[in-house]
This record gives sequence, C-alpha cells and structure tokens, in this order.
Amino acid sequence: MSTTDAGIPAITLTEAELGRHVTHAPTRGLLTGPGLPADTALLTFSPLRAYGLRTLADATEGPFRLAEELRDRLVIGELLNPGGARRESILLDGGTGELTTAHLTGPSAPRPFAPSLATLLRFAAVTEELAGLRGRFASLAGKYGPRTVSEASRRLLALFAEGTDGRIPPYWKAAALIRPLALVAGPGTTSGLNLDVPARLLEQEFGHGRVARFEEVDFPGTLTHEPTRRFLRETGLPEEAVVFHADTDVPLPTLTEYFTGERCDDYPLDVLPAHAGHLIRLGHLIEDNSLVVDGRTGAVLAFSEPEATLHPLNTDVSTLAFTLWLLHHERTIDEHLSNELTTRAYDHLATAMIHTLTAVDPAATLPDTGRHHWTELFRDEAGGVL
Repeated sequence: MSTTDAGIPAITLTEAELGRHVTHAPTRGLLTGPGLPADTALLTFSPLRAYGLRTLADATEGPFRLAEELRDRLVIGELLNPGGARRESILLDGGTGELTTAHLTGPSAPRPFAPSLATLLRFAAVTEELAGLRGRFASLAGKYGPRTVSEASRRLLALFAEGTDGRIPPYWKAAALIRPLALVAGPGTTSGLNLDVPARLLEQEFGHGRVARFEEVDFPGTLTHEPTRRFLRETGLPEEAVVFHADTDVPLPTLTEYFTGERCDDYPLDVLPAHAGHLIRLGHLIEDNSLVVDGRTGAVLAFSEPEATLHPLNTDVSTLAFTLWLLHHERTIDEHLSNELTTRAYDHLATAMIHTLTAVDPAATLPDTGRHHWTELFRDEAGGVL
C-alpha cells in the first residue's frame, strides 16, 4: 500500500492487495493508480490505511447475522459526522464498483451512496466547492438570500444527477437541499452580530404577524448588548417555531425574575446561575429548558431546569433566528418530498442539518462546548424535531 502521490497524501493498493476482491476494472484502475484521499471534508478512507482491505464479514464485531450478499462487501471508508456521532462505514461492491453505507455495529440493509468511486469523489469535491463558494459555485460568492439558496441547490442537484440516471442517493439529496440553506443570510457586516438576517425572512417563513418584535420597555436593564437589543426590536423572533415558544405576554424577564415571579413555589432559587440577573429569558424550549441570552455578551444559552445547568445554544440571536428558520424550512422541504428524507435517511438528514448550522454558527464546535442542544435535538429521531 502506498500513501503518497506527487506529494499529496493518497491511499493506493497494489494488484496483489486487490486480488480477487475487486474485479471491477475502473475501480481497480483508480485504486492502483491515482488512489484515494485519506480524508475529505465529508468522508475518510483512512480505515484502508489502518486495516487494509477487509470484507464486511471480517470487519463486523459481535455475532451479527449478515445477509449473504453483504458478506463480501469491502469496508473502505467512513462518513465524517460532525459532533462525534457514530460513524457509518462506506462499503464497496468489488464486482460492480457500487458504493453503499452501513454501520459496522449491528449492520442492516445498506443504503445506496454512489454508483462508483470516481462519482463519489466528484460528489464530495463539488460539495466542498459549495462550502467554499469556489469552482462551479464561485459566481455565488458574496450573494445571499432565498434566490441564492435556490440557485445553489439547483446546481448541486444537477451535478449529483450526472451519472446517476437522476436517482440521487439520499445522503447527497439531503446535502443538495439542506446545505445551501446556509446562504440565506450573509455575515454580520451591519448588524454587529454573526449574521445579517434579511428583514422579511422570518415573516416570509412563519407568516405575517407571527414574528415577535420587542420594544425598549420590554428589555430589562441588564440587557446592555446593543446589537441584541436592535435585533429584537427590528427583526425579532418567531412566536412559535417547532421547539421554541417566545415570551410575548410580559416584558422580558431575567432568569432571576422569572423564577422569583412565576416559579417561586416549585423551583429552588439557590440553584440558579450566579449571574442569573444578567440572563434574559426569551422563551422556552422543549423538555423544561429556558432559552436565555446573556445581556452582557449576546450569547444565547439553554438553561436546563432539571439539571440546573447552562449549555451553549447559539452564538447570538441572529444565529438563533437562523436555526429556527432552518428547522421550519427543512420541514417544508421534506413535506414537498413526501417525507422521503425523514423516513429513508434520517441520520443523513441530521448530518446535513448539523453541517449547515455549524457553517454559519461556530457555537457547536467551540472547544469545551460539551453538550450542544441543537446537535442532540437533530440526532434524536424519536423526538421528531426533523
């Protein structure tokens, strides 16, 4: 096995290593010639370097009963899932060159992934071009909004359709429909926040009159972060959005005021954070979590009542608004597809959602973040958030 190609790390195999396992001529030519990159932004072929060419029967752990047609599939790589999720393996059919995915622990029916290694590498490359707004997406650089999202999605779908007879595998369909959504709002050059959210974006998504905007009298004195105050006045937040319900009936309370006034009889105040007077409650999330903003910094956090702990949620209210928009818009897309993504490829959908969120909001990827509320919600298929 060789791992260098013109100075660029690559993984190649010899004819002897391929042996009788890979009889598909184009696949043999790629593996013995240019080889595979050790890693891309979405997947890794490093298991080949670590273990060599293995069949699924050799690689699985435990007394799993594999269907006969799966035993000789070759484990050549893994999907890279953000946030430390259990990785799904990439399997090669040595006779046809087709690629599928499955988990090695308790493998079930594999799911289609790409018709060939060459096509897979092209899929990964064009997805990275979208992420970097280069190559075939360079003309979209600096452009944001719903029209830019639609154009990016159209281009990516067209690129994925090439060589697949129009039957785009679920992983790549989710990528094409979800990942361009990161382009709906540009970087915060005028707002002073992470994103410049278009003024009408939330009303267009949630409906006229269903976006809560606040007045100065609604803000407690400890909300001193001016970009946050301006965003809540001028752009606002949806009143209801899948897992979030805004506080709109009374002026926004600090966490101390909320539990002193409304929950004084059923919640011990001595377990509140020491700076609870600087945490302004914007509303509540599912499972007894208050959504709060730090009035000094603008950081958005979730306060878990059962655990009496704070967890990072979003960098600021602009990325919170984007997240709520993303959740709502994903449901609209999947309903249009007759729930194809949630029923056939839920984990692939969750991965695309997490990739999209982390592309615009670094809160989930900062060191020492630990538990991240949105990442957990996206992955919880039983919870039905997506």
